[in-house]
Formats: sequence, C-alpha cells, structure tokens
Amino acid sequence: MSETTSDRVNRRWLLARRPRGLVAAEDFRWVKEPVPTPGEGEVLVRNLCLSCDPTQRGWMAGDTYMPAVPLGEVMRSFAAGRVVESRSPRFAAGQLVQGLLGWQDYAVTSPEAAGLVPLPAGAPLETALSILGLTGLTAYFGLLEVGRPKADETVVVSGAAGATGSAVGQIAKIKGCRAIGIAGGQDKCQYLMSELGFDAAIDYKSEDVAQRLAETCPNGIDVYFDNVGGGILDAALQRLAMRGRVVICGAISRYNESSPQPGPSHYLHLLVKRGRMEGFLVLDYMDRAAEAVTALATWLKQGKLKDRVDVQIGLENAPAALLRLFTGANRGKQLVKIAE
Repeated sequence: MSETTSDRVNRRWLLARRPRGLVAAEDFRWVKEPVPTPGEGEVLVRNLCLSCDPTQRGWMAGDTYMPAVPLGEVMRSFAAGRVVESRSPRFAAGQLVQGLLGWQDYAVTSPEAAGLVPLPAGAPLETALSILGLTGLTAYFGLLEVGRPKADETVVVSGAAGATGSAVGQIAKIKGCRAIGIAGGQDKCQYLMSELGFDAAIDYKSEDVAQRLAETCPNGIDVYFDNVGGGILDAALQRLAMRGRVVICGAISRYNESSPQPGPSHYLHLLVKRGRMEGFLVLDYMDRAAEAVTALATWLKQGKLKDRVDVQIGLENAPAALLRLFTGANRGKQLVKIAE
C-alpha cells in the first residue's frame, strides 16, 4: 500500500437511527477516526469495494437472522479488500479477502467474526462480490437445493433484473428449464430476454401480473423464486403447478413498511396443488461455497452466465447507493467502489 500510518484516516458510516420507511441519509452519521491497530488474532483490511443488498435494510431495523446493527456502530455490509496488517495465522498482508467488513475505509476484525474468506483466484473485485460471491451463491443454492427444478419445468423469478434474480433465471436455463422473469420497466424486461435468454418477461409496472402469468405459464409454475413478496407472490401462488415449489429468498416490496401486512390471500393453493413454500438463508450453505463458485465460474467462462454490476463511486455515496435498490434505479448488482 502507498499509504503511511500518518496518512491513514478511517472514514466510516455509523447507524444513527432505525429507518422509518425508505432508507434516508439521516439514518447514518459520517465520521472520521484514526485507523485502529489489529490485536492478537486480528487483521486490518483496507476496504476497496462494498456490497449493497436489500437485507441491509432489515439489519438496520431490528433483529432478524442476525442481531440488529447497534446504533452508533459502523453500518454492516459485505465488502472486499486487501489485508494491510495481519496478526492472524489464517491471512497474510497483501491478501485479497471478502467478508462482513462494513461501510468504512478500514476494518479491524478477527477472521471468524467477519466470516473472512479469500477472493476467488483471478476474479475481479466486482465479480467476487456479485456472481462469484453471496449473490451467485444465493441464486445457486436457492434454486437448485430449495427449488429443485427439473428439465422442461417452468421457473418464474421476481426481481428478475436484480443481481440474484438474473442469476436464478440464467441457471434455470442452464438446467434446461423455461425461465420467466418479473421486473419493473420495459428496458429491464427487454434486457432479460435479449441479453440473458429468458423465455418471457413481465413488466409489473405496466402489465397485469396475474394475467401475464396465466399467458406465459399455461401449465402452471413449477418453481417460483420470490425476491419481492406482496401482491406478486400472491399472483404466483394462484398459478402454482401440481407439486410446485416456492422459494422465499426476500420480500423487498415489504421491507420499508412500518407494520406487518397480511399474508398472501391465495396460500391455500399450496394445499390444493400439494405445493411447498420454503425460506432459506445462503449462510446455511457456506460449507459448500466452493462447489457453487466452481460451477458458477465454469458457466461464466463458457459464456452461459452473464454478470452485470452497477458501480457507484465513493464511500460518501453508500447511503444513496443502498437506496437505489428500493427505487429500482440499480441495474444488476449494486456496488460501491471506495478505493483502487
């Protein structure tokens, strides 16, 4: 690194309050602090690129599958960076790593606390945080292990132009399925079909989703991969095929609501169709991460899988970048590049 100790300043975004509705700049506080020194068993990582994910809104609001981010603490996020100093036998200075490193220039952590892992060999930072990172792993295990699609089945995915959704549809095609994507806007729908090879796309902003699902899935939906929840989940349940599977990955349409909303009206279709609806967390599959990364990297190299990233520049723009996920402004995986 070209920086000297005296040059180092750690810019950080701290969580200032629990969000009310959409994420806002007022939810965070910008501070500049000295760069900490790693203790025994810890590493100091210079963050280079941050990941913005819908689940971060949940981490801000309260306890979920992880404890809420404490007020006054650095905003939690996955990031990729370079080890500057190491007092851990697991990592060496100069090594590129990724893990829960937060919205800051520098992170001091034990490898265990941050879930620190080396970046895939030869992978660009952006790719390591998108299709070869948790995003790709989420699509891979959520579809193949929870959805269990078979060749010639119909797979429908919501949030299909997003990072996870676009990977789900492409993996479905690789496995010989029909892939139907639901996205917001004709440009996104066109991208799904012309660039990613989806069989059909539904624009929830201008089309009747239930009607279009009936048209595009005449034999029903064998696997519905849900990223949004709400009315779109309800419409998909109405079209469920016999023994159809619903994979609950997220519910971004509900994350900004101040109180819980009623569940889907058509959940009894699960009974009538002998269907199954199952939630999952990719963290449960991390012991098999190498399996997924190997498959995803092979498909990338073969041109069967495409990755699109939306890179915003500057740590100061992290809150605005996160908001892009909830307004639909992002195109693919939302990242924030903070250093070379």
